[in-house]
Amino acid sequence: KPETAAVLKRTVEALMERGAVVRNLENLGERSLPYKISKHKERHRRGGYFLIDLEGPPSIVSTMMDHLGRDIDVIRRAFIKHPVSKTEECSGIIPVNYEDKLIAKK
Repeated sequence: KPETAAVLKRTVEALMERGAVVRNLENLGERSLPYKISKHKERHRRGGYFLIDLEGPPSIVSTMMDHLGRDIDVIRRAFIKHPVSKTEECSGIIPVNYEDKLIAKK
């Protein structure tokens, strides 16, 4: 939907203006909300769920919560800190003894 794309664009731009690097944007789909939510003088029963994976300074959380709270298209917002996964360096190709692999064992 164009409205949804506009909300996501505004949100990602606001994050990047505050120094965040967006790693991934995932659409979790539209679902029924766990309970009715009244926001900006409207009652909502369904909502689109999105997950934005980002890396940024902790100082952006309060300003983004403020920013998203004023956005009339955002019903609920949350920031969750998760550890950065460590990548292991490749140790190279492990040599294989082909004679052992090719000789049939009895």
